[in-house]
Amino acid sequence: VQLQASGGGLVQAGDSLRLSCTASGNMYNRYRIGWFRQAPGKEREYVAGISWSGSSTYYDDSVQGRFTISRNIAKKTVYLQMNSLKPEDTAVYYCKAVRGIMTSWGQGTQVTVSS
Repeated sequence: VQLQASGGGLVQAGDSLRLSCTASGNMYNRYRIGWFRQAPGKEREYVAGISWSGSSTYYDDSVQGRFTISRNIAKKTVYLQMNSLKPEDTAVYYCKAVRGIMTSWGQGTQVTVSS
């Protein structure tokens, strides 16, 4: 499966953004999808994840209550709704698909939050 992330941009603190991760290829619906981010000089970190059915979602403590992950199976797209953005949310955001031992990363999309 191939992934395409989009939706990043430059916003002010307190604003919202919605990232999209759109897949192409077969068996997309059987993949778990996660969002990760990497800030300059830091390691890539987990942000949120969603099960293949969409029935289970997971969040890092740093975004719990502010970010919401969801998926539209028909559109082969997973969304990350980001509200109340903070300067520390500034990073390149990546989506990742996992099914068993198979993984696939999308290219990143830059999110910059100014104070």
